[in-house]
Amino acid sequence: MGPLSSPSPLSDNPQSPQSSQSSQLTGILISLRDRVMGVSESVLSTVDGLLVVADADAVHPESVAALAAATLGVSRRIADQAKVGPLREVVARCGSGHVIVLAVGERALLTVVGDDGLDLAAFQRESPATVEELTKVLAADVAY
Repeated sequence: MGPLSSPSPLSDNPQSPQSSQSSQLTGILISLRDRVMGVSESVLSTVDGLLVVADADAVHPESVAALAAATLGVSRRIADQAKVGPLREVVARCGSGHVIVLAVGERALLTVVGDDGLDLAAFQRESPATVEELTKVLAADVAY
């Protein structure tokens, strides 16, 4: 499993703030994979479907980012219409694994792919801290 980050003119400079931010974000994704059995890939993207960073080998991160944005948008509408409060996550249980999309603040989302052995209880325990860490790093970018 190898981290991928979105190309950026600033990311070629290892001293640039954007390069540091990408490294921090990728590190958070890798940490989630290391802490939760069954997490195989993860993609952090904007709510409009643009890739920010990814820890992925088997999936196409840009495609996952775009599809996750559509999933989150539709799911937020369903939650709103059902009047069940703000959306926290969308879980798709598939034939041989899971795909989970989580809101990361108002501007980003995290998509996690888990294999059939995904420890959902551990994921439920660990994901709030991961979302909080991602939110803090992304918020620091706004301060520049």
